[in-house]
Amino acid sequence: MLRVILSLIITTFLCTTAAISQSGNDDVVWVQLEAQPSLTVAERRIRAYADRMQDVNGFSLGGGWYAVALGPYLQADAESVLRVYRSEGLIPIDSYITASNSYRSQFWPVGANLLTAQPTTSTAQVTAPAEGVAPTPLEPSDETVREARASEARLTRDERKELQSWLKWAGFYGAAIDGAFGRGTRASMAAWQNANNFEETGVMTTRQRQVLQDQYNAVLKGMNLQLVTDYDAGIEMLVPMGVVAKSVTEYPFVNYDATGSVPATVLLISQEGNQSTLFGLYDIMQTLEIVPLEGHRDRKDRGFLLTGENAQIVSHTEAVLKDGKIKGFTLVWPAGDEERRTRVLTEMQNSLKRIDGVLDPAAGSNPSQNIDLIAGLQIRKPRLSRSGFFIDTKGRVVTTAEAVNNCTKVTLEDEYEMTVNTIDAALGIAILEPGTALAPMSVATLRLGAPRLNSDIAVSGYSYEGTLGAPTMTFGQLEDVRGLGGEQELARLELAPQPGDAGGPVFDAGGSVFGMLLPRATGNTQQLPERVNFAVNADAIRALLEQEGIRAATSNGDAAMAPEDLTRHASGMTVLVSCWD
Repeated sequence: MLRVILSLIITTFLCTTAAISQSGNDDVVWVQLEAQPSLTVAERRIRAYADRMQDVNGFSLGGGWYAVALGPYLQADAESVLRVYRSEGLIPIDSYITASNSYRSQFWPVGANLLTAQPTTSTAQVTAPAEGVAPTPLEPSDETVREARASEARLTRDERKELQSWLKWAGFYGAAIDGAFGRGTRASMAAWQNANNFEETGVMTTRQRQVLQDQYNAVLKGMNLQLVTDYDAGIEMLVPMGVVAKSVTEYPFVNYDATGSVPATVLLISQEGNQSTLFGLYDIMQTLEIVPLEGHRDRKDRGFLLTGENAQIVSHTEAVLKDGKIKGFTLVWPAGDEERRTRVLTEMQNSLKRIDGVLDPAAGSNPSQNIDLIAGLQIRKPRLSRSGFFIDTKGRVVTTAEAVNNCTKVTLEDEYEMTVNTIDAALGIAILEPGTALAPMSVATLRLGAPRLNSDIAVSGYSYEGTLGAPTMTFGQLEDVRGLGGEQELARLELAPQPGDAGGPVFDAGGSVFGMLLPRATGNTQQLPERVNFAVNADAIRALLEQEGIRAATSNGDAAMAPEDLTRHASGMTVLVSCWD
């Protein structure tokens, strides 16, 4: 039974003259089928395609190459043509969409000049072959097997290795990149030829090698990789100028910022220095927002590599110290675009060249000051910071659960990495363990029992989330030894803390800790007066610590301590707890 004839009507030009005049030639695109290094061969290929479809054109590409293309189309129509013709096997699978500025002059049809002439409304009709009827075969290859072997023999070793790498990228080759065309390489060539509608010979012709290279480079379309030579920085390198442009120079960086829809960033790194300078740069780079926390870190005597990744970006930084000069680069690319990022990065790495010159320390000096910027780049900041306090001499810390929820990393004082040992969501308490040994200046002494009502109390905390660099004291009074609902584990306080104070120790007048300040409740329909706050009491903290096998020092409460002495005592045990994404 014959298959029903499928008629595919594809609009190839603008639907009305008004639409044409509004869009202009800049909106016209083409479906390029192939490129040939011979005008004679290109004309033969055009005739073969013209037997099966309309809108076949031939254009000069320059450099002795000629393109076979369909069109002109609007973008949406071109995408439909590409999809349908590929599925029917009427055009090569590596065909792609390109703009008019890719072509120089038209040689087919004779006398036509569609690159500048306004198209008129027309349609093209393609009839699928009936069931059991083979489609018209394409023209033979550009070279015989013998000619292909001869052209292959002229390839250098590096060119042969490059061809293997292209085959590997395409998924047809899995062995070593050695430049030797043995059985495995021949088999991969034949597999690629079969997948791309070529005769399976195991020897790729000049044109087939070009097709494979074009497929390999297709991912770089629009990247506009240009060799940039920066004599001030002393660096020469390919930079994707299709997505970035040079913006500012702020020693030791030359910044290239995103210009379009791809939020990429490139930095050229250049400064004089020694190993100490190199190591300092390594540390500084890790404080920047463009270098996410999660990633590989590798610092050697004469260079370093930094990678970082989060849900938004992937970052790669490398720098090398040579002859008293540190040079390198950073590439920041949007997450989820890994193939294109990897290709761009490889091109940048392979092209990087050190030339004479190094950035002047005064380069791009900007009189504006901002503590959140280094050389014009945003310093990475924690999602939030709260307070905590040392509970034993091993460096364990008690803090609010709010400070450690869903964090990629938790630190003390923005430096020491901590592990979350326990979270008690009901009490709002978290217990942290240090990753490395810490030696606290002092540790909390938990009070047994509660102070007298209306007695003076004080909270030690990083009120402004680390901006001041040291804890502050906020004084107030103990209003009740229970919560508003009679909760035995809570104490009600009369004082006005800041959000950063949450998790800090609450002291009695003698310097004993009788509680941990809780964050103010948010999202409730009921708003309590500003000076009404709560702390989880020392008995509840001690019970949780004992449950985890941690013994804390205790006290029955001492005589009153002078405010300045209390401040000094609290400062030694209060720590900044930061949550990082």
